[in-house]
Amino acid sequence: MKFSVSRDALVKPLQLVAGVVEKRQTLPVLANVLLQLQGQELSLTGTDLEVEIVGRLELDQPAEMEGEVTVPARKLLDICRSLPDGSELKFERDGERLILRSGRSRFQLSTLPASDFPNQEETSAQSRFTISQREIRRLIEATGFAMAQQDVRYYLNGLLLECRPQQLRAVATDGHRLALCDRDAPGLNVEAPIQAIVPRKGVLELGRLLEDTDASAEVVLGNNHIRVNSGPFTFTSKLVDGKFPDYERVLPRGTGNEVFADRLALRQAFQRAAILSNEKYRGVRLQLSEGLLQIVANNPEQEEAEEQLVVDYHGDPLEIGFNVGYLLDVTAAIHSDQIRIGLGDANSSALLQQPEEGDSVYVIMPMRL
Repeated sequence: MKFSVSRDALVKPLQLVAGVVEKRQTLPVLANVLLQLQGQELSLTGTDLEVEIVGRLELDQPAEMEGEVTVPARKLLDICRSLPDGSELKFERDGERLILRSGRSRFQLSTLPASDFPNQEETSAQSRFTISQREIRRLIEATGFAMAQQDVRYYLNGLLLECRPQQLRAVATDGHRLALCDRDAPGLNVEAPIQAIVPRKGVLELGRLLEDTDASAEVVLGNNHIRVNSGPFTFTSKLVDGKFPDYERVLPRGTGNEVFADRLALRQAFQRAAILSNEKYRGVRLQLSEGLLQIVANNPEQEEAEEQLVVDYHGDPLEIGFNVGYLLDVTAAIHSDQIRIGLGDANSSALLQQPEEGDSVYVIMPMRL
């Protein structure tokens, strides 16, 4: 194996691929990145047995010698990052070592055989469709923050992707809040909804991989895997084997009281109130009266923050508590100037969304304060 590549061309795909590699591994080869060289194409693969990313780049000149080998992912990335911009990197395999030369620098990396590297099996497609990278990225940004972390209900530690006729839906919940987003997918031809739960790590890695462009991505959804092909990258993830809760039952039907507020002003008020909220429970009280919202936060040190905001509200006085972190996440995910908050009573969940036709809805359960 012998080839040359520019540092700048190698760093980005290597960064994305190395992001999957875990620091602590049960198998030594999983700490490595697989380099495969054929003609003028160099492919890099990283995996943790749950998520796999393959990055491909075109070399300026055909390889002097083709081949495949695995090398420590983090070390290779750190070396490439530390070399000056515009450097030319020369790789050459020497027995069980990979030699990397650049200018007056020389590095000798240990290798493991490519045959030891795990191979993701081909997935049989339940559904296959093409959608822009921007649409999938929006789904992840609008809902990903509501995924659970290390919940014993393992099916909550991920994102539900639901393929519907001409529409792709994402839903995430941690049991205290729920985020739902719909995007049009004209190429999606299914007769009945197909559900798949993508694990948390896979969702985060896919979010890093996709760009905010109209460039298309091919999505292949199988029984156990999801695969996304986007230009020079192929992302594959195992699916969570479990049944996602019936999220539609959680969506409040009639909220009764409606509050319309300036989203940015509301978000800034929540940010200021959060400073003096209880660090553990992060609760704030919302006190509503005709045309006015009062936000109150206090903590065990007897400190208190109070914010007043003029809002469009015409119901009875109402007081309700929420986790301010959840409110901040939602006000960041919604992009409109105004926000609509639907409330029932002090013990009912709140429904937050854009006032006009938006693509997402959010449900937050109240807190007892």
